[in-house]
Amino acid sequence: MIHVVAIITAKPGMREAILKEFRANMPAVHAEEGCIEYGPATDAEGIGGFQIRFGPDTFVVIEKWESPEALKAHAASPHMAAYAAKTRDMIANRVIHVLQPG
Repeated sequence: MIHVVAIITAKPGMREAILKEFRANMPAVHAEEGCIEYGPATDAEGIGGFQIRFGPDTFVVIEKWESPEALKAHAASPHMAAYAAKTRDMIANRVIHVLQPG
């Protein structure tokens, strides 16, 4: 299994616009062979002082894939290219961590 943690930072005020496009693309990603989990997450509220927040412009994508090949096919898919084209000008920074079970 492959785990992906992608940290997406939007240009100021653009996070919800990116998330709208992201959510519209989710059914196509969930239908991909090898997709186990794929979804966005934002800072939880009311957790307490030990939480370090990402802030109002950032969200995290949490993904699980059956194999490296499934992840590579996902990255090369036409719907991901279309999503990237729609959101490119809204994103300030993107960091992608690809992990395997330890």
